[in-house]
This record gives sequence, structure tokens and C-alpha cells, in this order.
Amino acid sequence: MSELSQEQLTQIKEVLNQRYQTVIEEVREELANAGQHQYIEIIGNVPADSGDASMGDMLADLNAAMIDRQILEIRDIEAARLRIKNNEFGACQDCGEGIAFERLMAYPTAKRCISCQQQYEKTYATENIPSL
Repeated sequence: MSELSQEQLTQIKEVLNQRYQTVIEEVREELANAGQHQYIEIIGNVPADSGDASMGDMLADLNAAMIDRQILEIRDIEAARLRIKNNEFGACQDCGEGIAFERLMAYPTAKRCISCQQQYEKTYATENIPSL
């Protein structure tokens, strides 16, 4: 566990709570507007051609991808809250060293210190990228 003061933990909890509420609201808005996109005007109820249908499909997929990203962020926030509860918050999951308070304020769900995160990104940068 990193050496975060109680005041620092309180600040991080506040940032996590604010971000959680923001993301929940974004998901609610996305779901509420799922059937009311601007592209409905383009394609109407029956697409005029395959290009219009493709555009409608792409925008629907984009909406789903945005919701997926937001759900992943909610899970990260919940995991960070659990690490706080279990006194495991602020420690790098790779090297065990403390994660800097400044990093945690900027990215409160961080699981790694800067150097381990850089190494992780170099190692896994091409993972899940399709190739021919």
C-alpha cells in the first residue's frame, strides 16, 4: 500500500464518486437517446440505399461502443473503491511500489505506477489489433 494520507484518500474518493456519477448519467443519456439519433432522419424507417443502411449500422455500433467504454469505466471505479476498502489502493499491481498521489488524482483508477504502466503499454500495445 502506498503512503497516502487520509486527506489524500478522501480527495481521491471524492474524485471517484464524482466521476462515477458523471459516467452513470452519461450511460443513462445514451440509453435514453438510443433510438433518437440524428441518423434516423437520414435513413428513415426504410433505408434508401445500402449506404444509408451502412451509415445507420455504423452509428448504432458507435453508440454501443461508447456505452461499453462507459461500463468498463464504471467497473474500474468500483474496483478502485474495493481496493480502497481493502487497504490495497495506491500500490502498483506489478512492482508493489506506491503510485504517486498526483497520478491518482489525474487517473484515480490507476493500477500501476508510471514506469510499470509504460512498460505494460510497450509490451501489450499491439494486443487485440487485427492484422492481415
